[in-house]
Amino acid sequence: MTLKDTVSTGAPHPSIGAVVLTMNDRPDEFPSALASLLAQQGVDLDVVVVGNGCHPEQIPEGVRTVALPENIGIPAGRNVGAENVKGEFVFFFDNDAQLPDHDTLARLAAELQRDHQLAYVQPRIADPHTGTTLRRWVPRLRAADATRPGIVTVMAEGVVLVRRSAFALAGGWPDGFFLFHEGIDLAWRLWNHGHTGLYTPDVIVHHPATNPARHTRFYRLNARNRVWLARRNLPRILIPLNLATWWLVTLWRFREREALRTSLAGFLEGLRTDCGTRSPMSWRTVARLTCAGRPPVF
Repeated sequence: MTLKDTVSTGAPHPSIGAVVLTMNDRPDEFPSALASLLAQQGVDLDVVVVGNGCHPEQIPEGVRTVALPENIGIPAGRNVGAENVKGEFVFFFDNDAQLPDHDTLARLAAELQRDHQLAYVQPRIADPHTGTTLRRWVPRLRAADATRPGIVTVMAEGVVLVRRSAFALAGGWPDGFFLFHEGIDLAWRLWNHGHTGLYTPDVIVHHPATNPARHTRFYRLNARNRVWLARRNLPRILIPLNLATWWLVTLWRFREREALRTSLAGFLEGLRTDCGTRSPMSWRTVARLTCAGRPPVF
């Protein structure tokens, strides 16, 4: 069913709770992001802005806020937001992104309404100035062609629509990750409950093409969370295979001595510290992920 069909038949609009995080550090991008979100048509929208360690500023009328006394990280902040919005679906939206079309959310919701096995749907994320879609935004291997749609096993968590019932069943985002790889963790757990994900590149969302290494803690958290991801979700026999593969990729990608040293420290931290609740996926899920093109050792 298309947005036009929904309007013409008088069918009820899909209900969506939208979660946006802020630290009051994007005075230009944030109002634009909210304006594009509030301009969505064909959906019943409930929006909450979570101030991660701040009282949210530049908030338009009709948008509720939650102020957290400290920055608890992106995954935990999104979980707080999800608890404070209503809707059959939950839309997680970066505060420097923008929805260029008024029917973006309605088109994404239509995909979830069409197939109840789908737990999440991700649009194609593209830089608003160059049109570039970074490889890390394409939720599958062989990411050179960002325009190829299909079932996917991971997600770019900054712009994604999730079925609330599946999100709750999977336990939400992994609170302790703080930043990086929480999308893989959530996607794997959704798949382990029998769901799938969909990449719809014909629906485009704008987001500036930034380098994740701009975050001072990138190399440490990137490494630590990859270890936690494996420890939390994989059958024990696959954990060393996954981590060995990841470390080989790290050696190939990061040639600078300091980056490798910090990555190694994060890797060891991931082995020594509490990774949160361990809930290993079934071998059936391993097989399903493999058949979908991404065995969980990569």
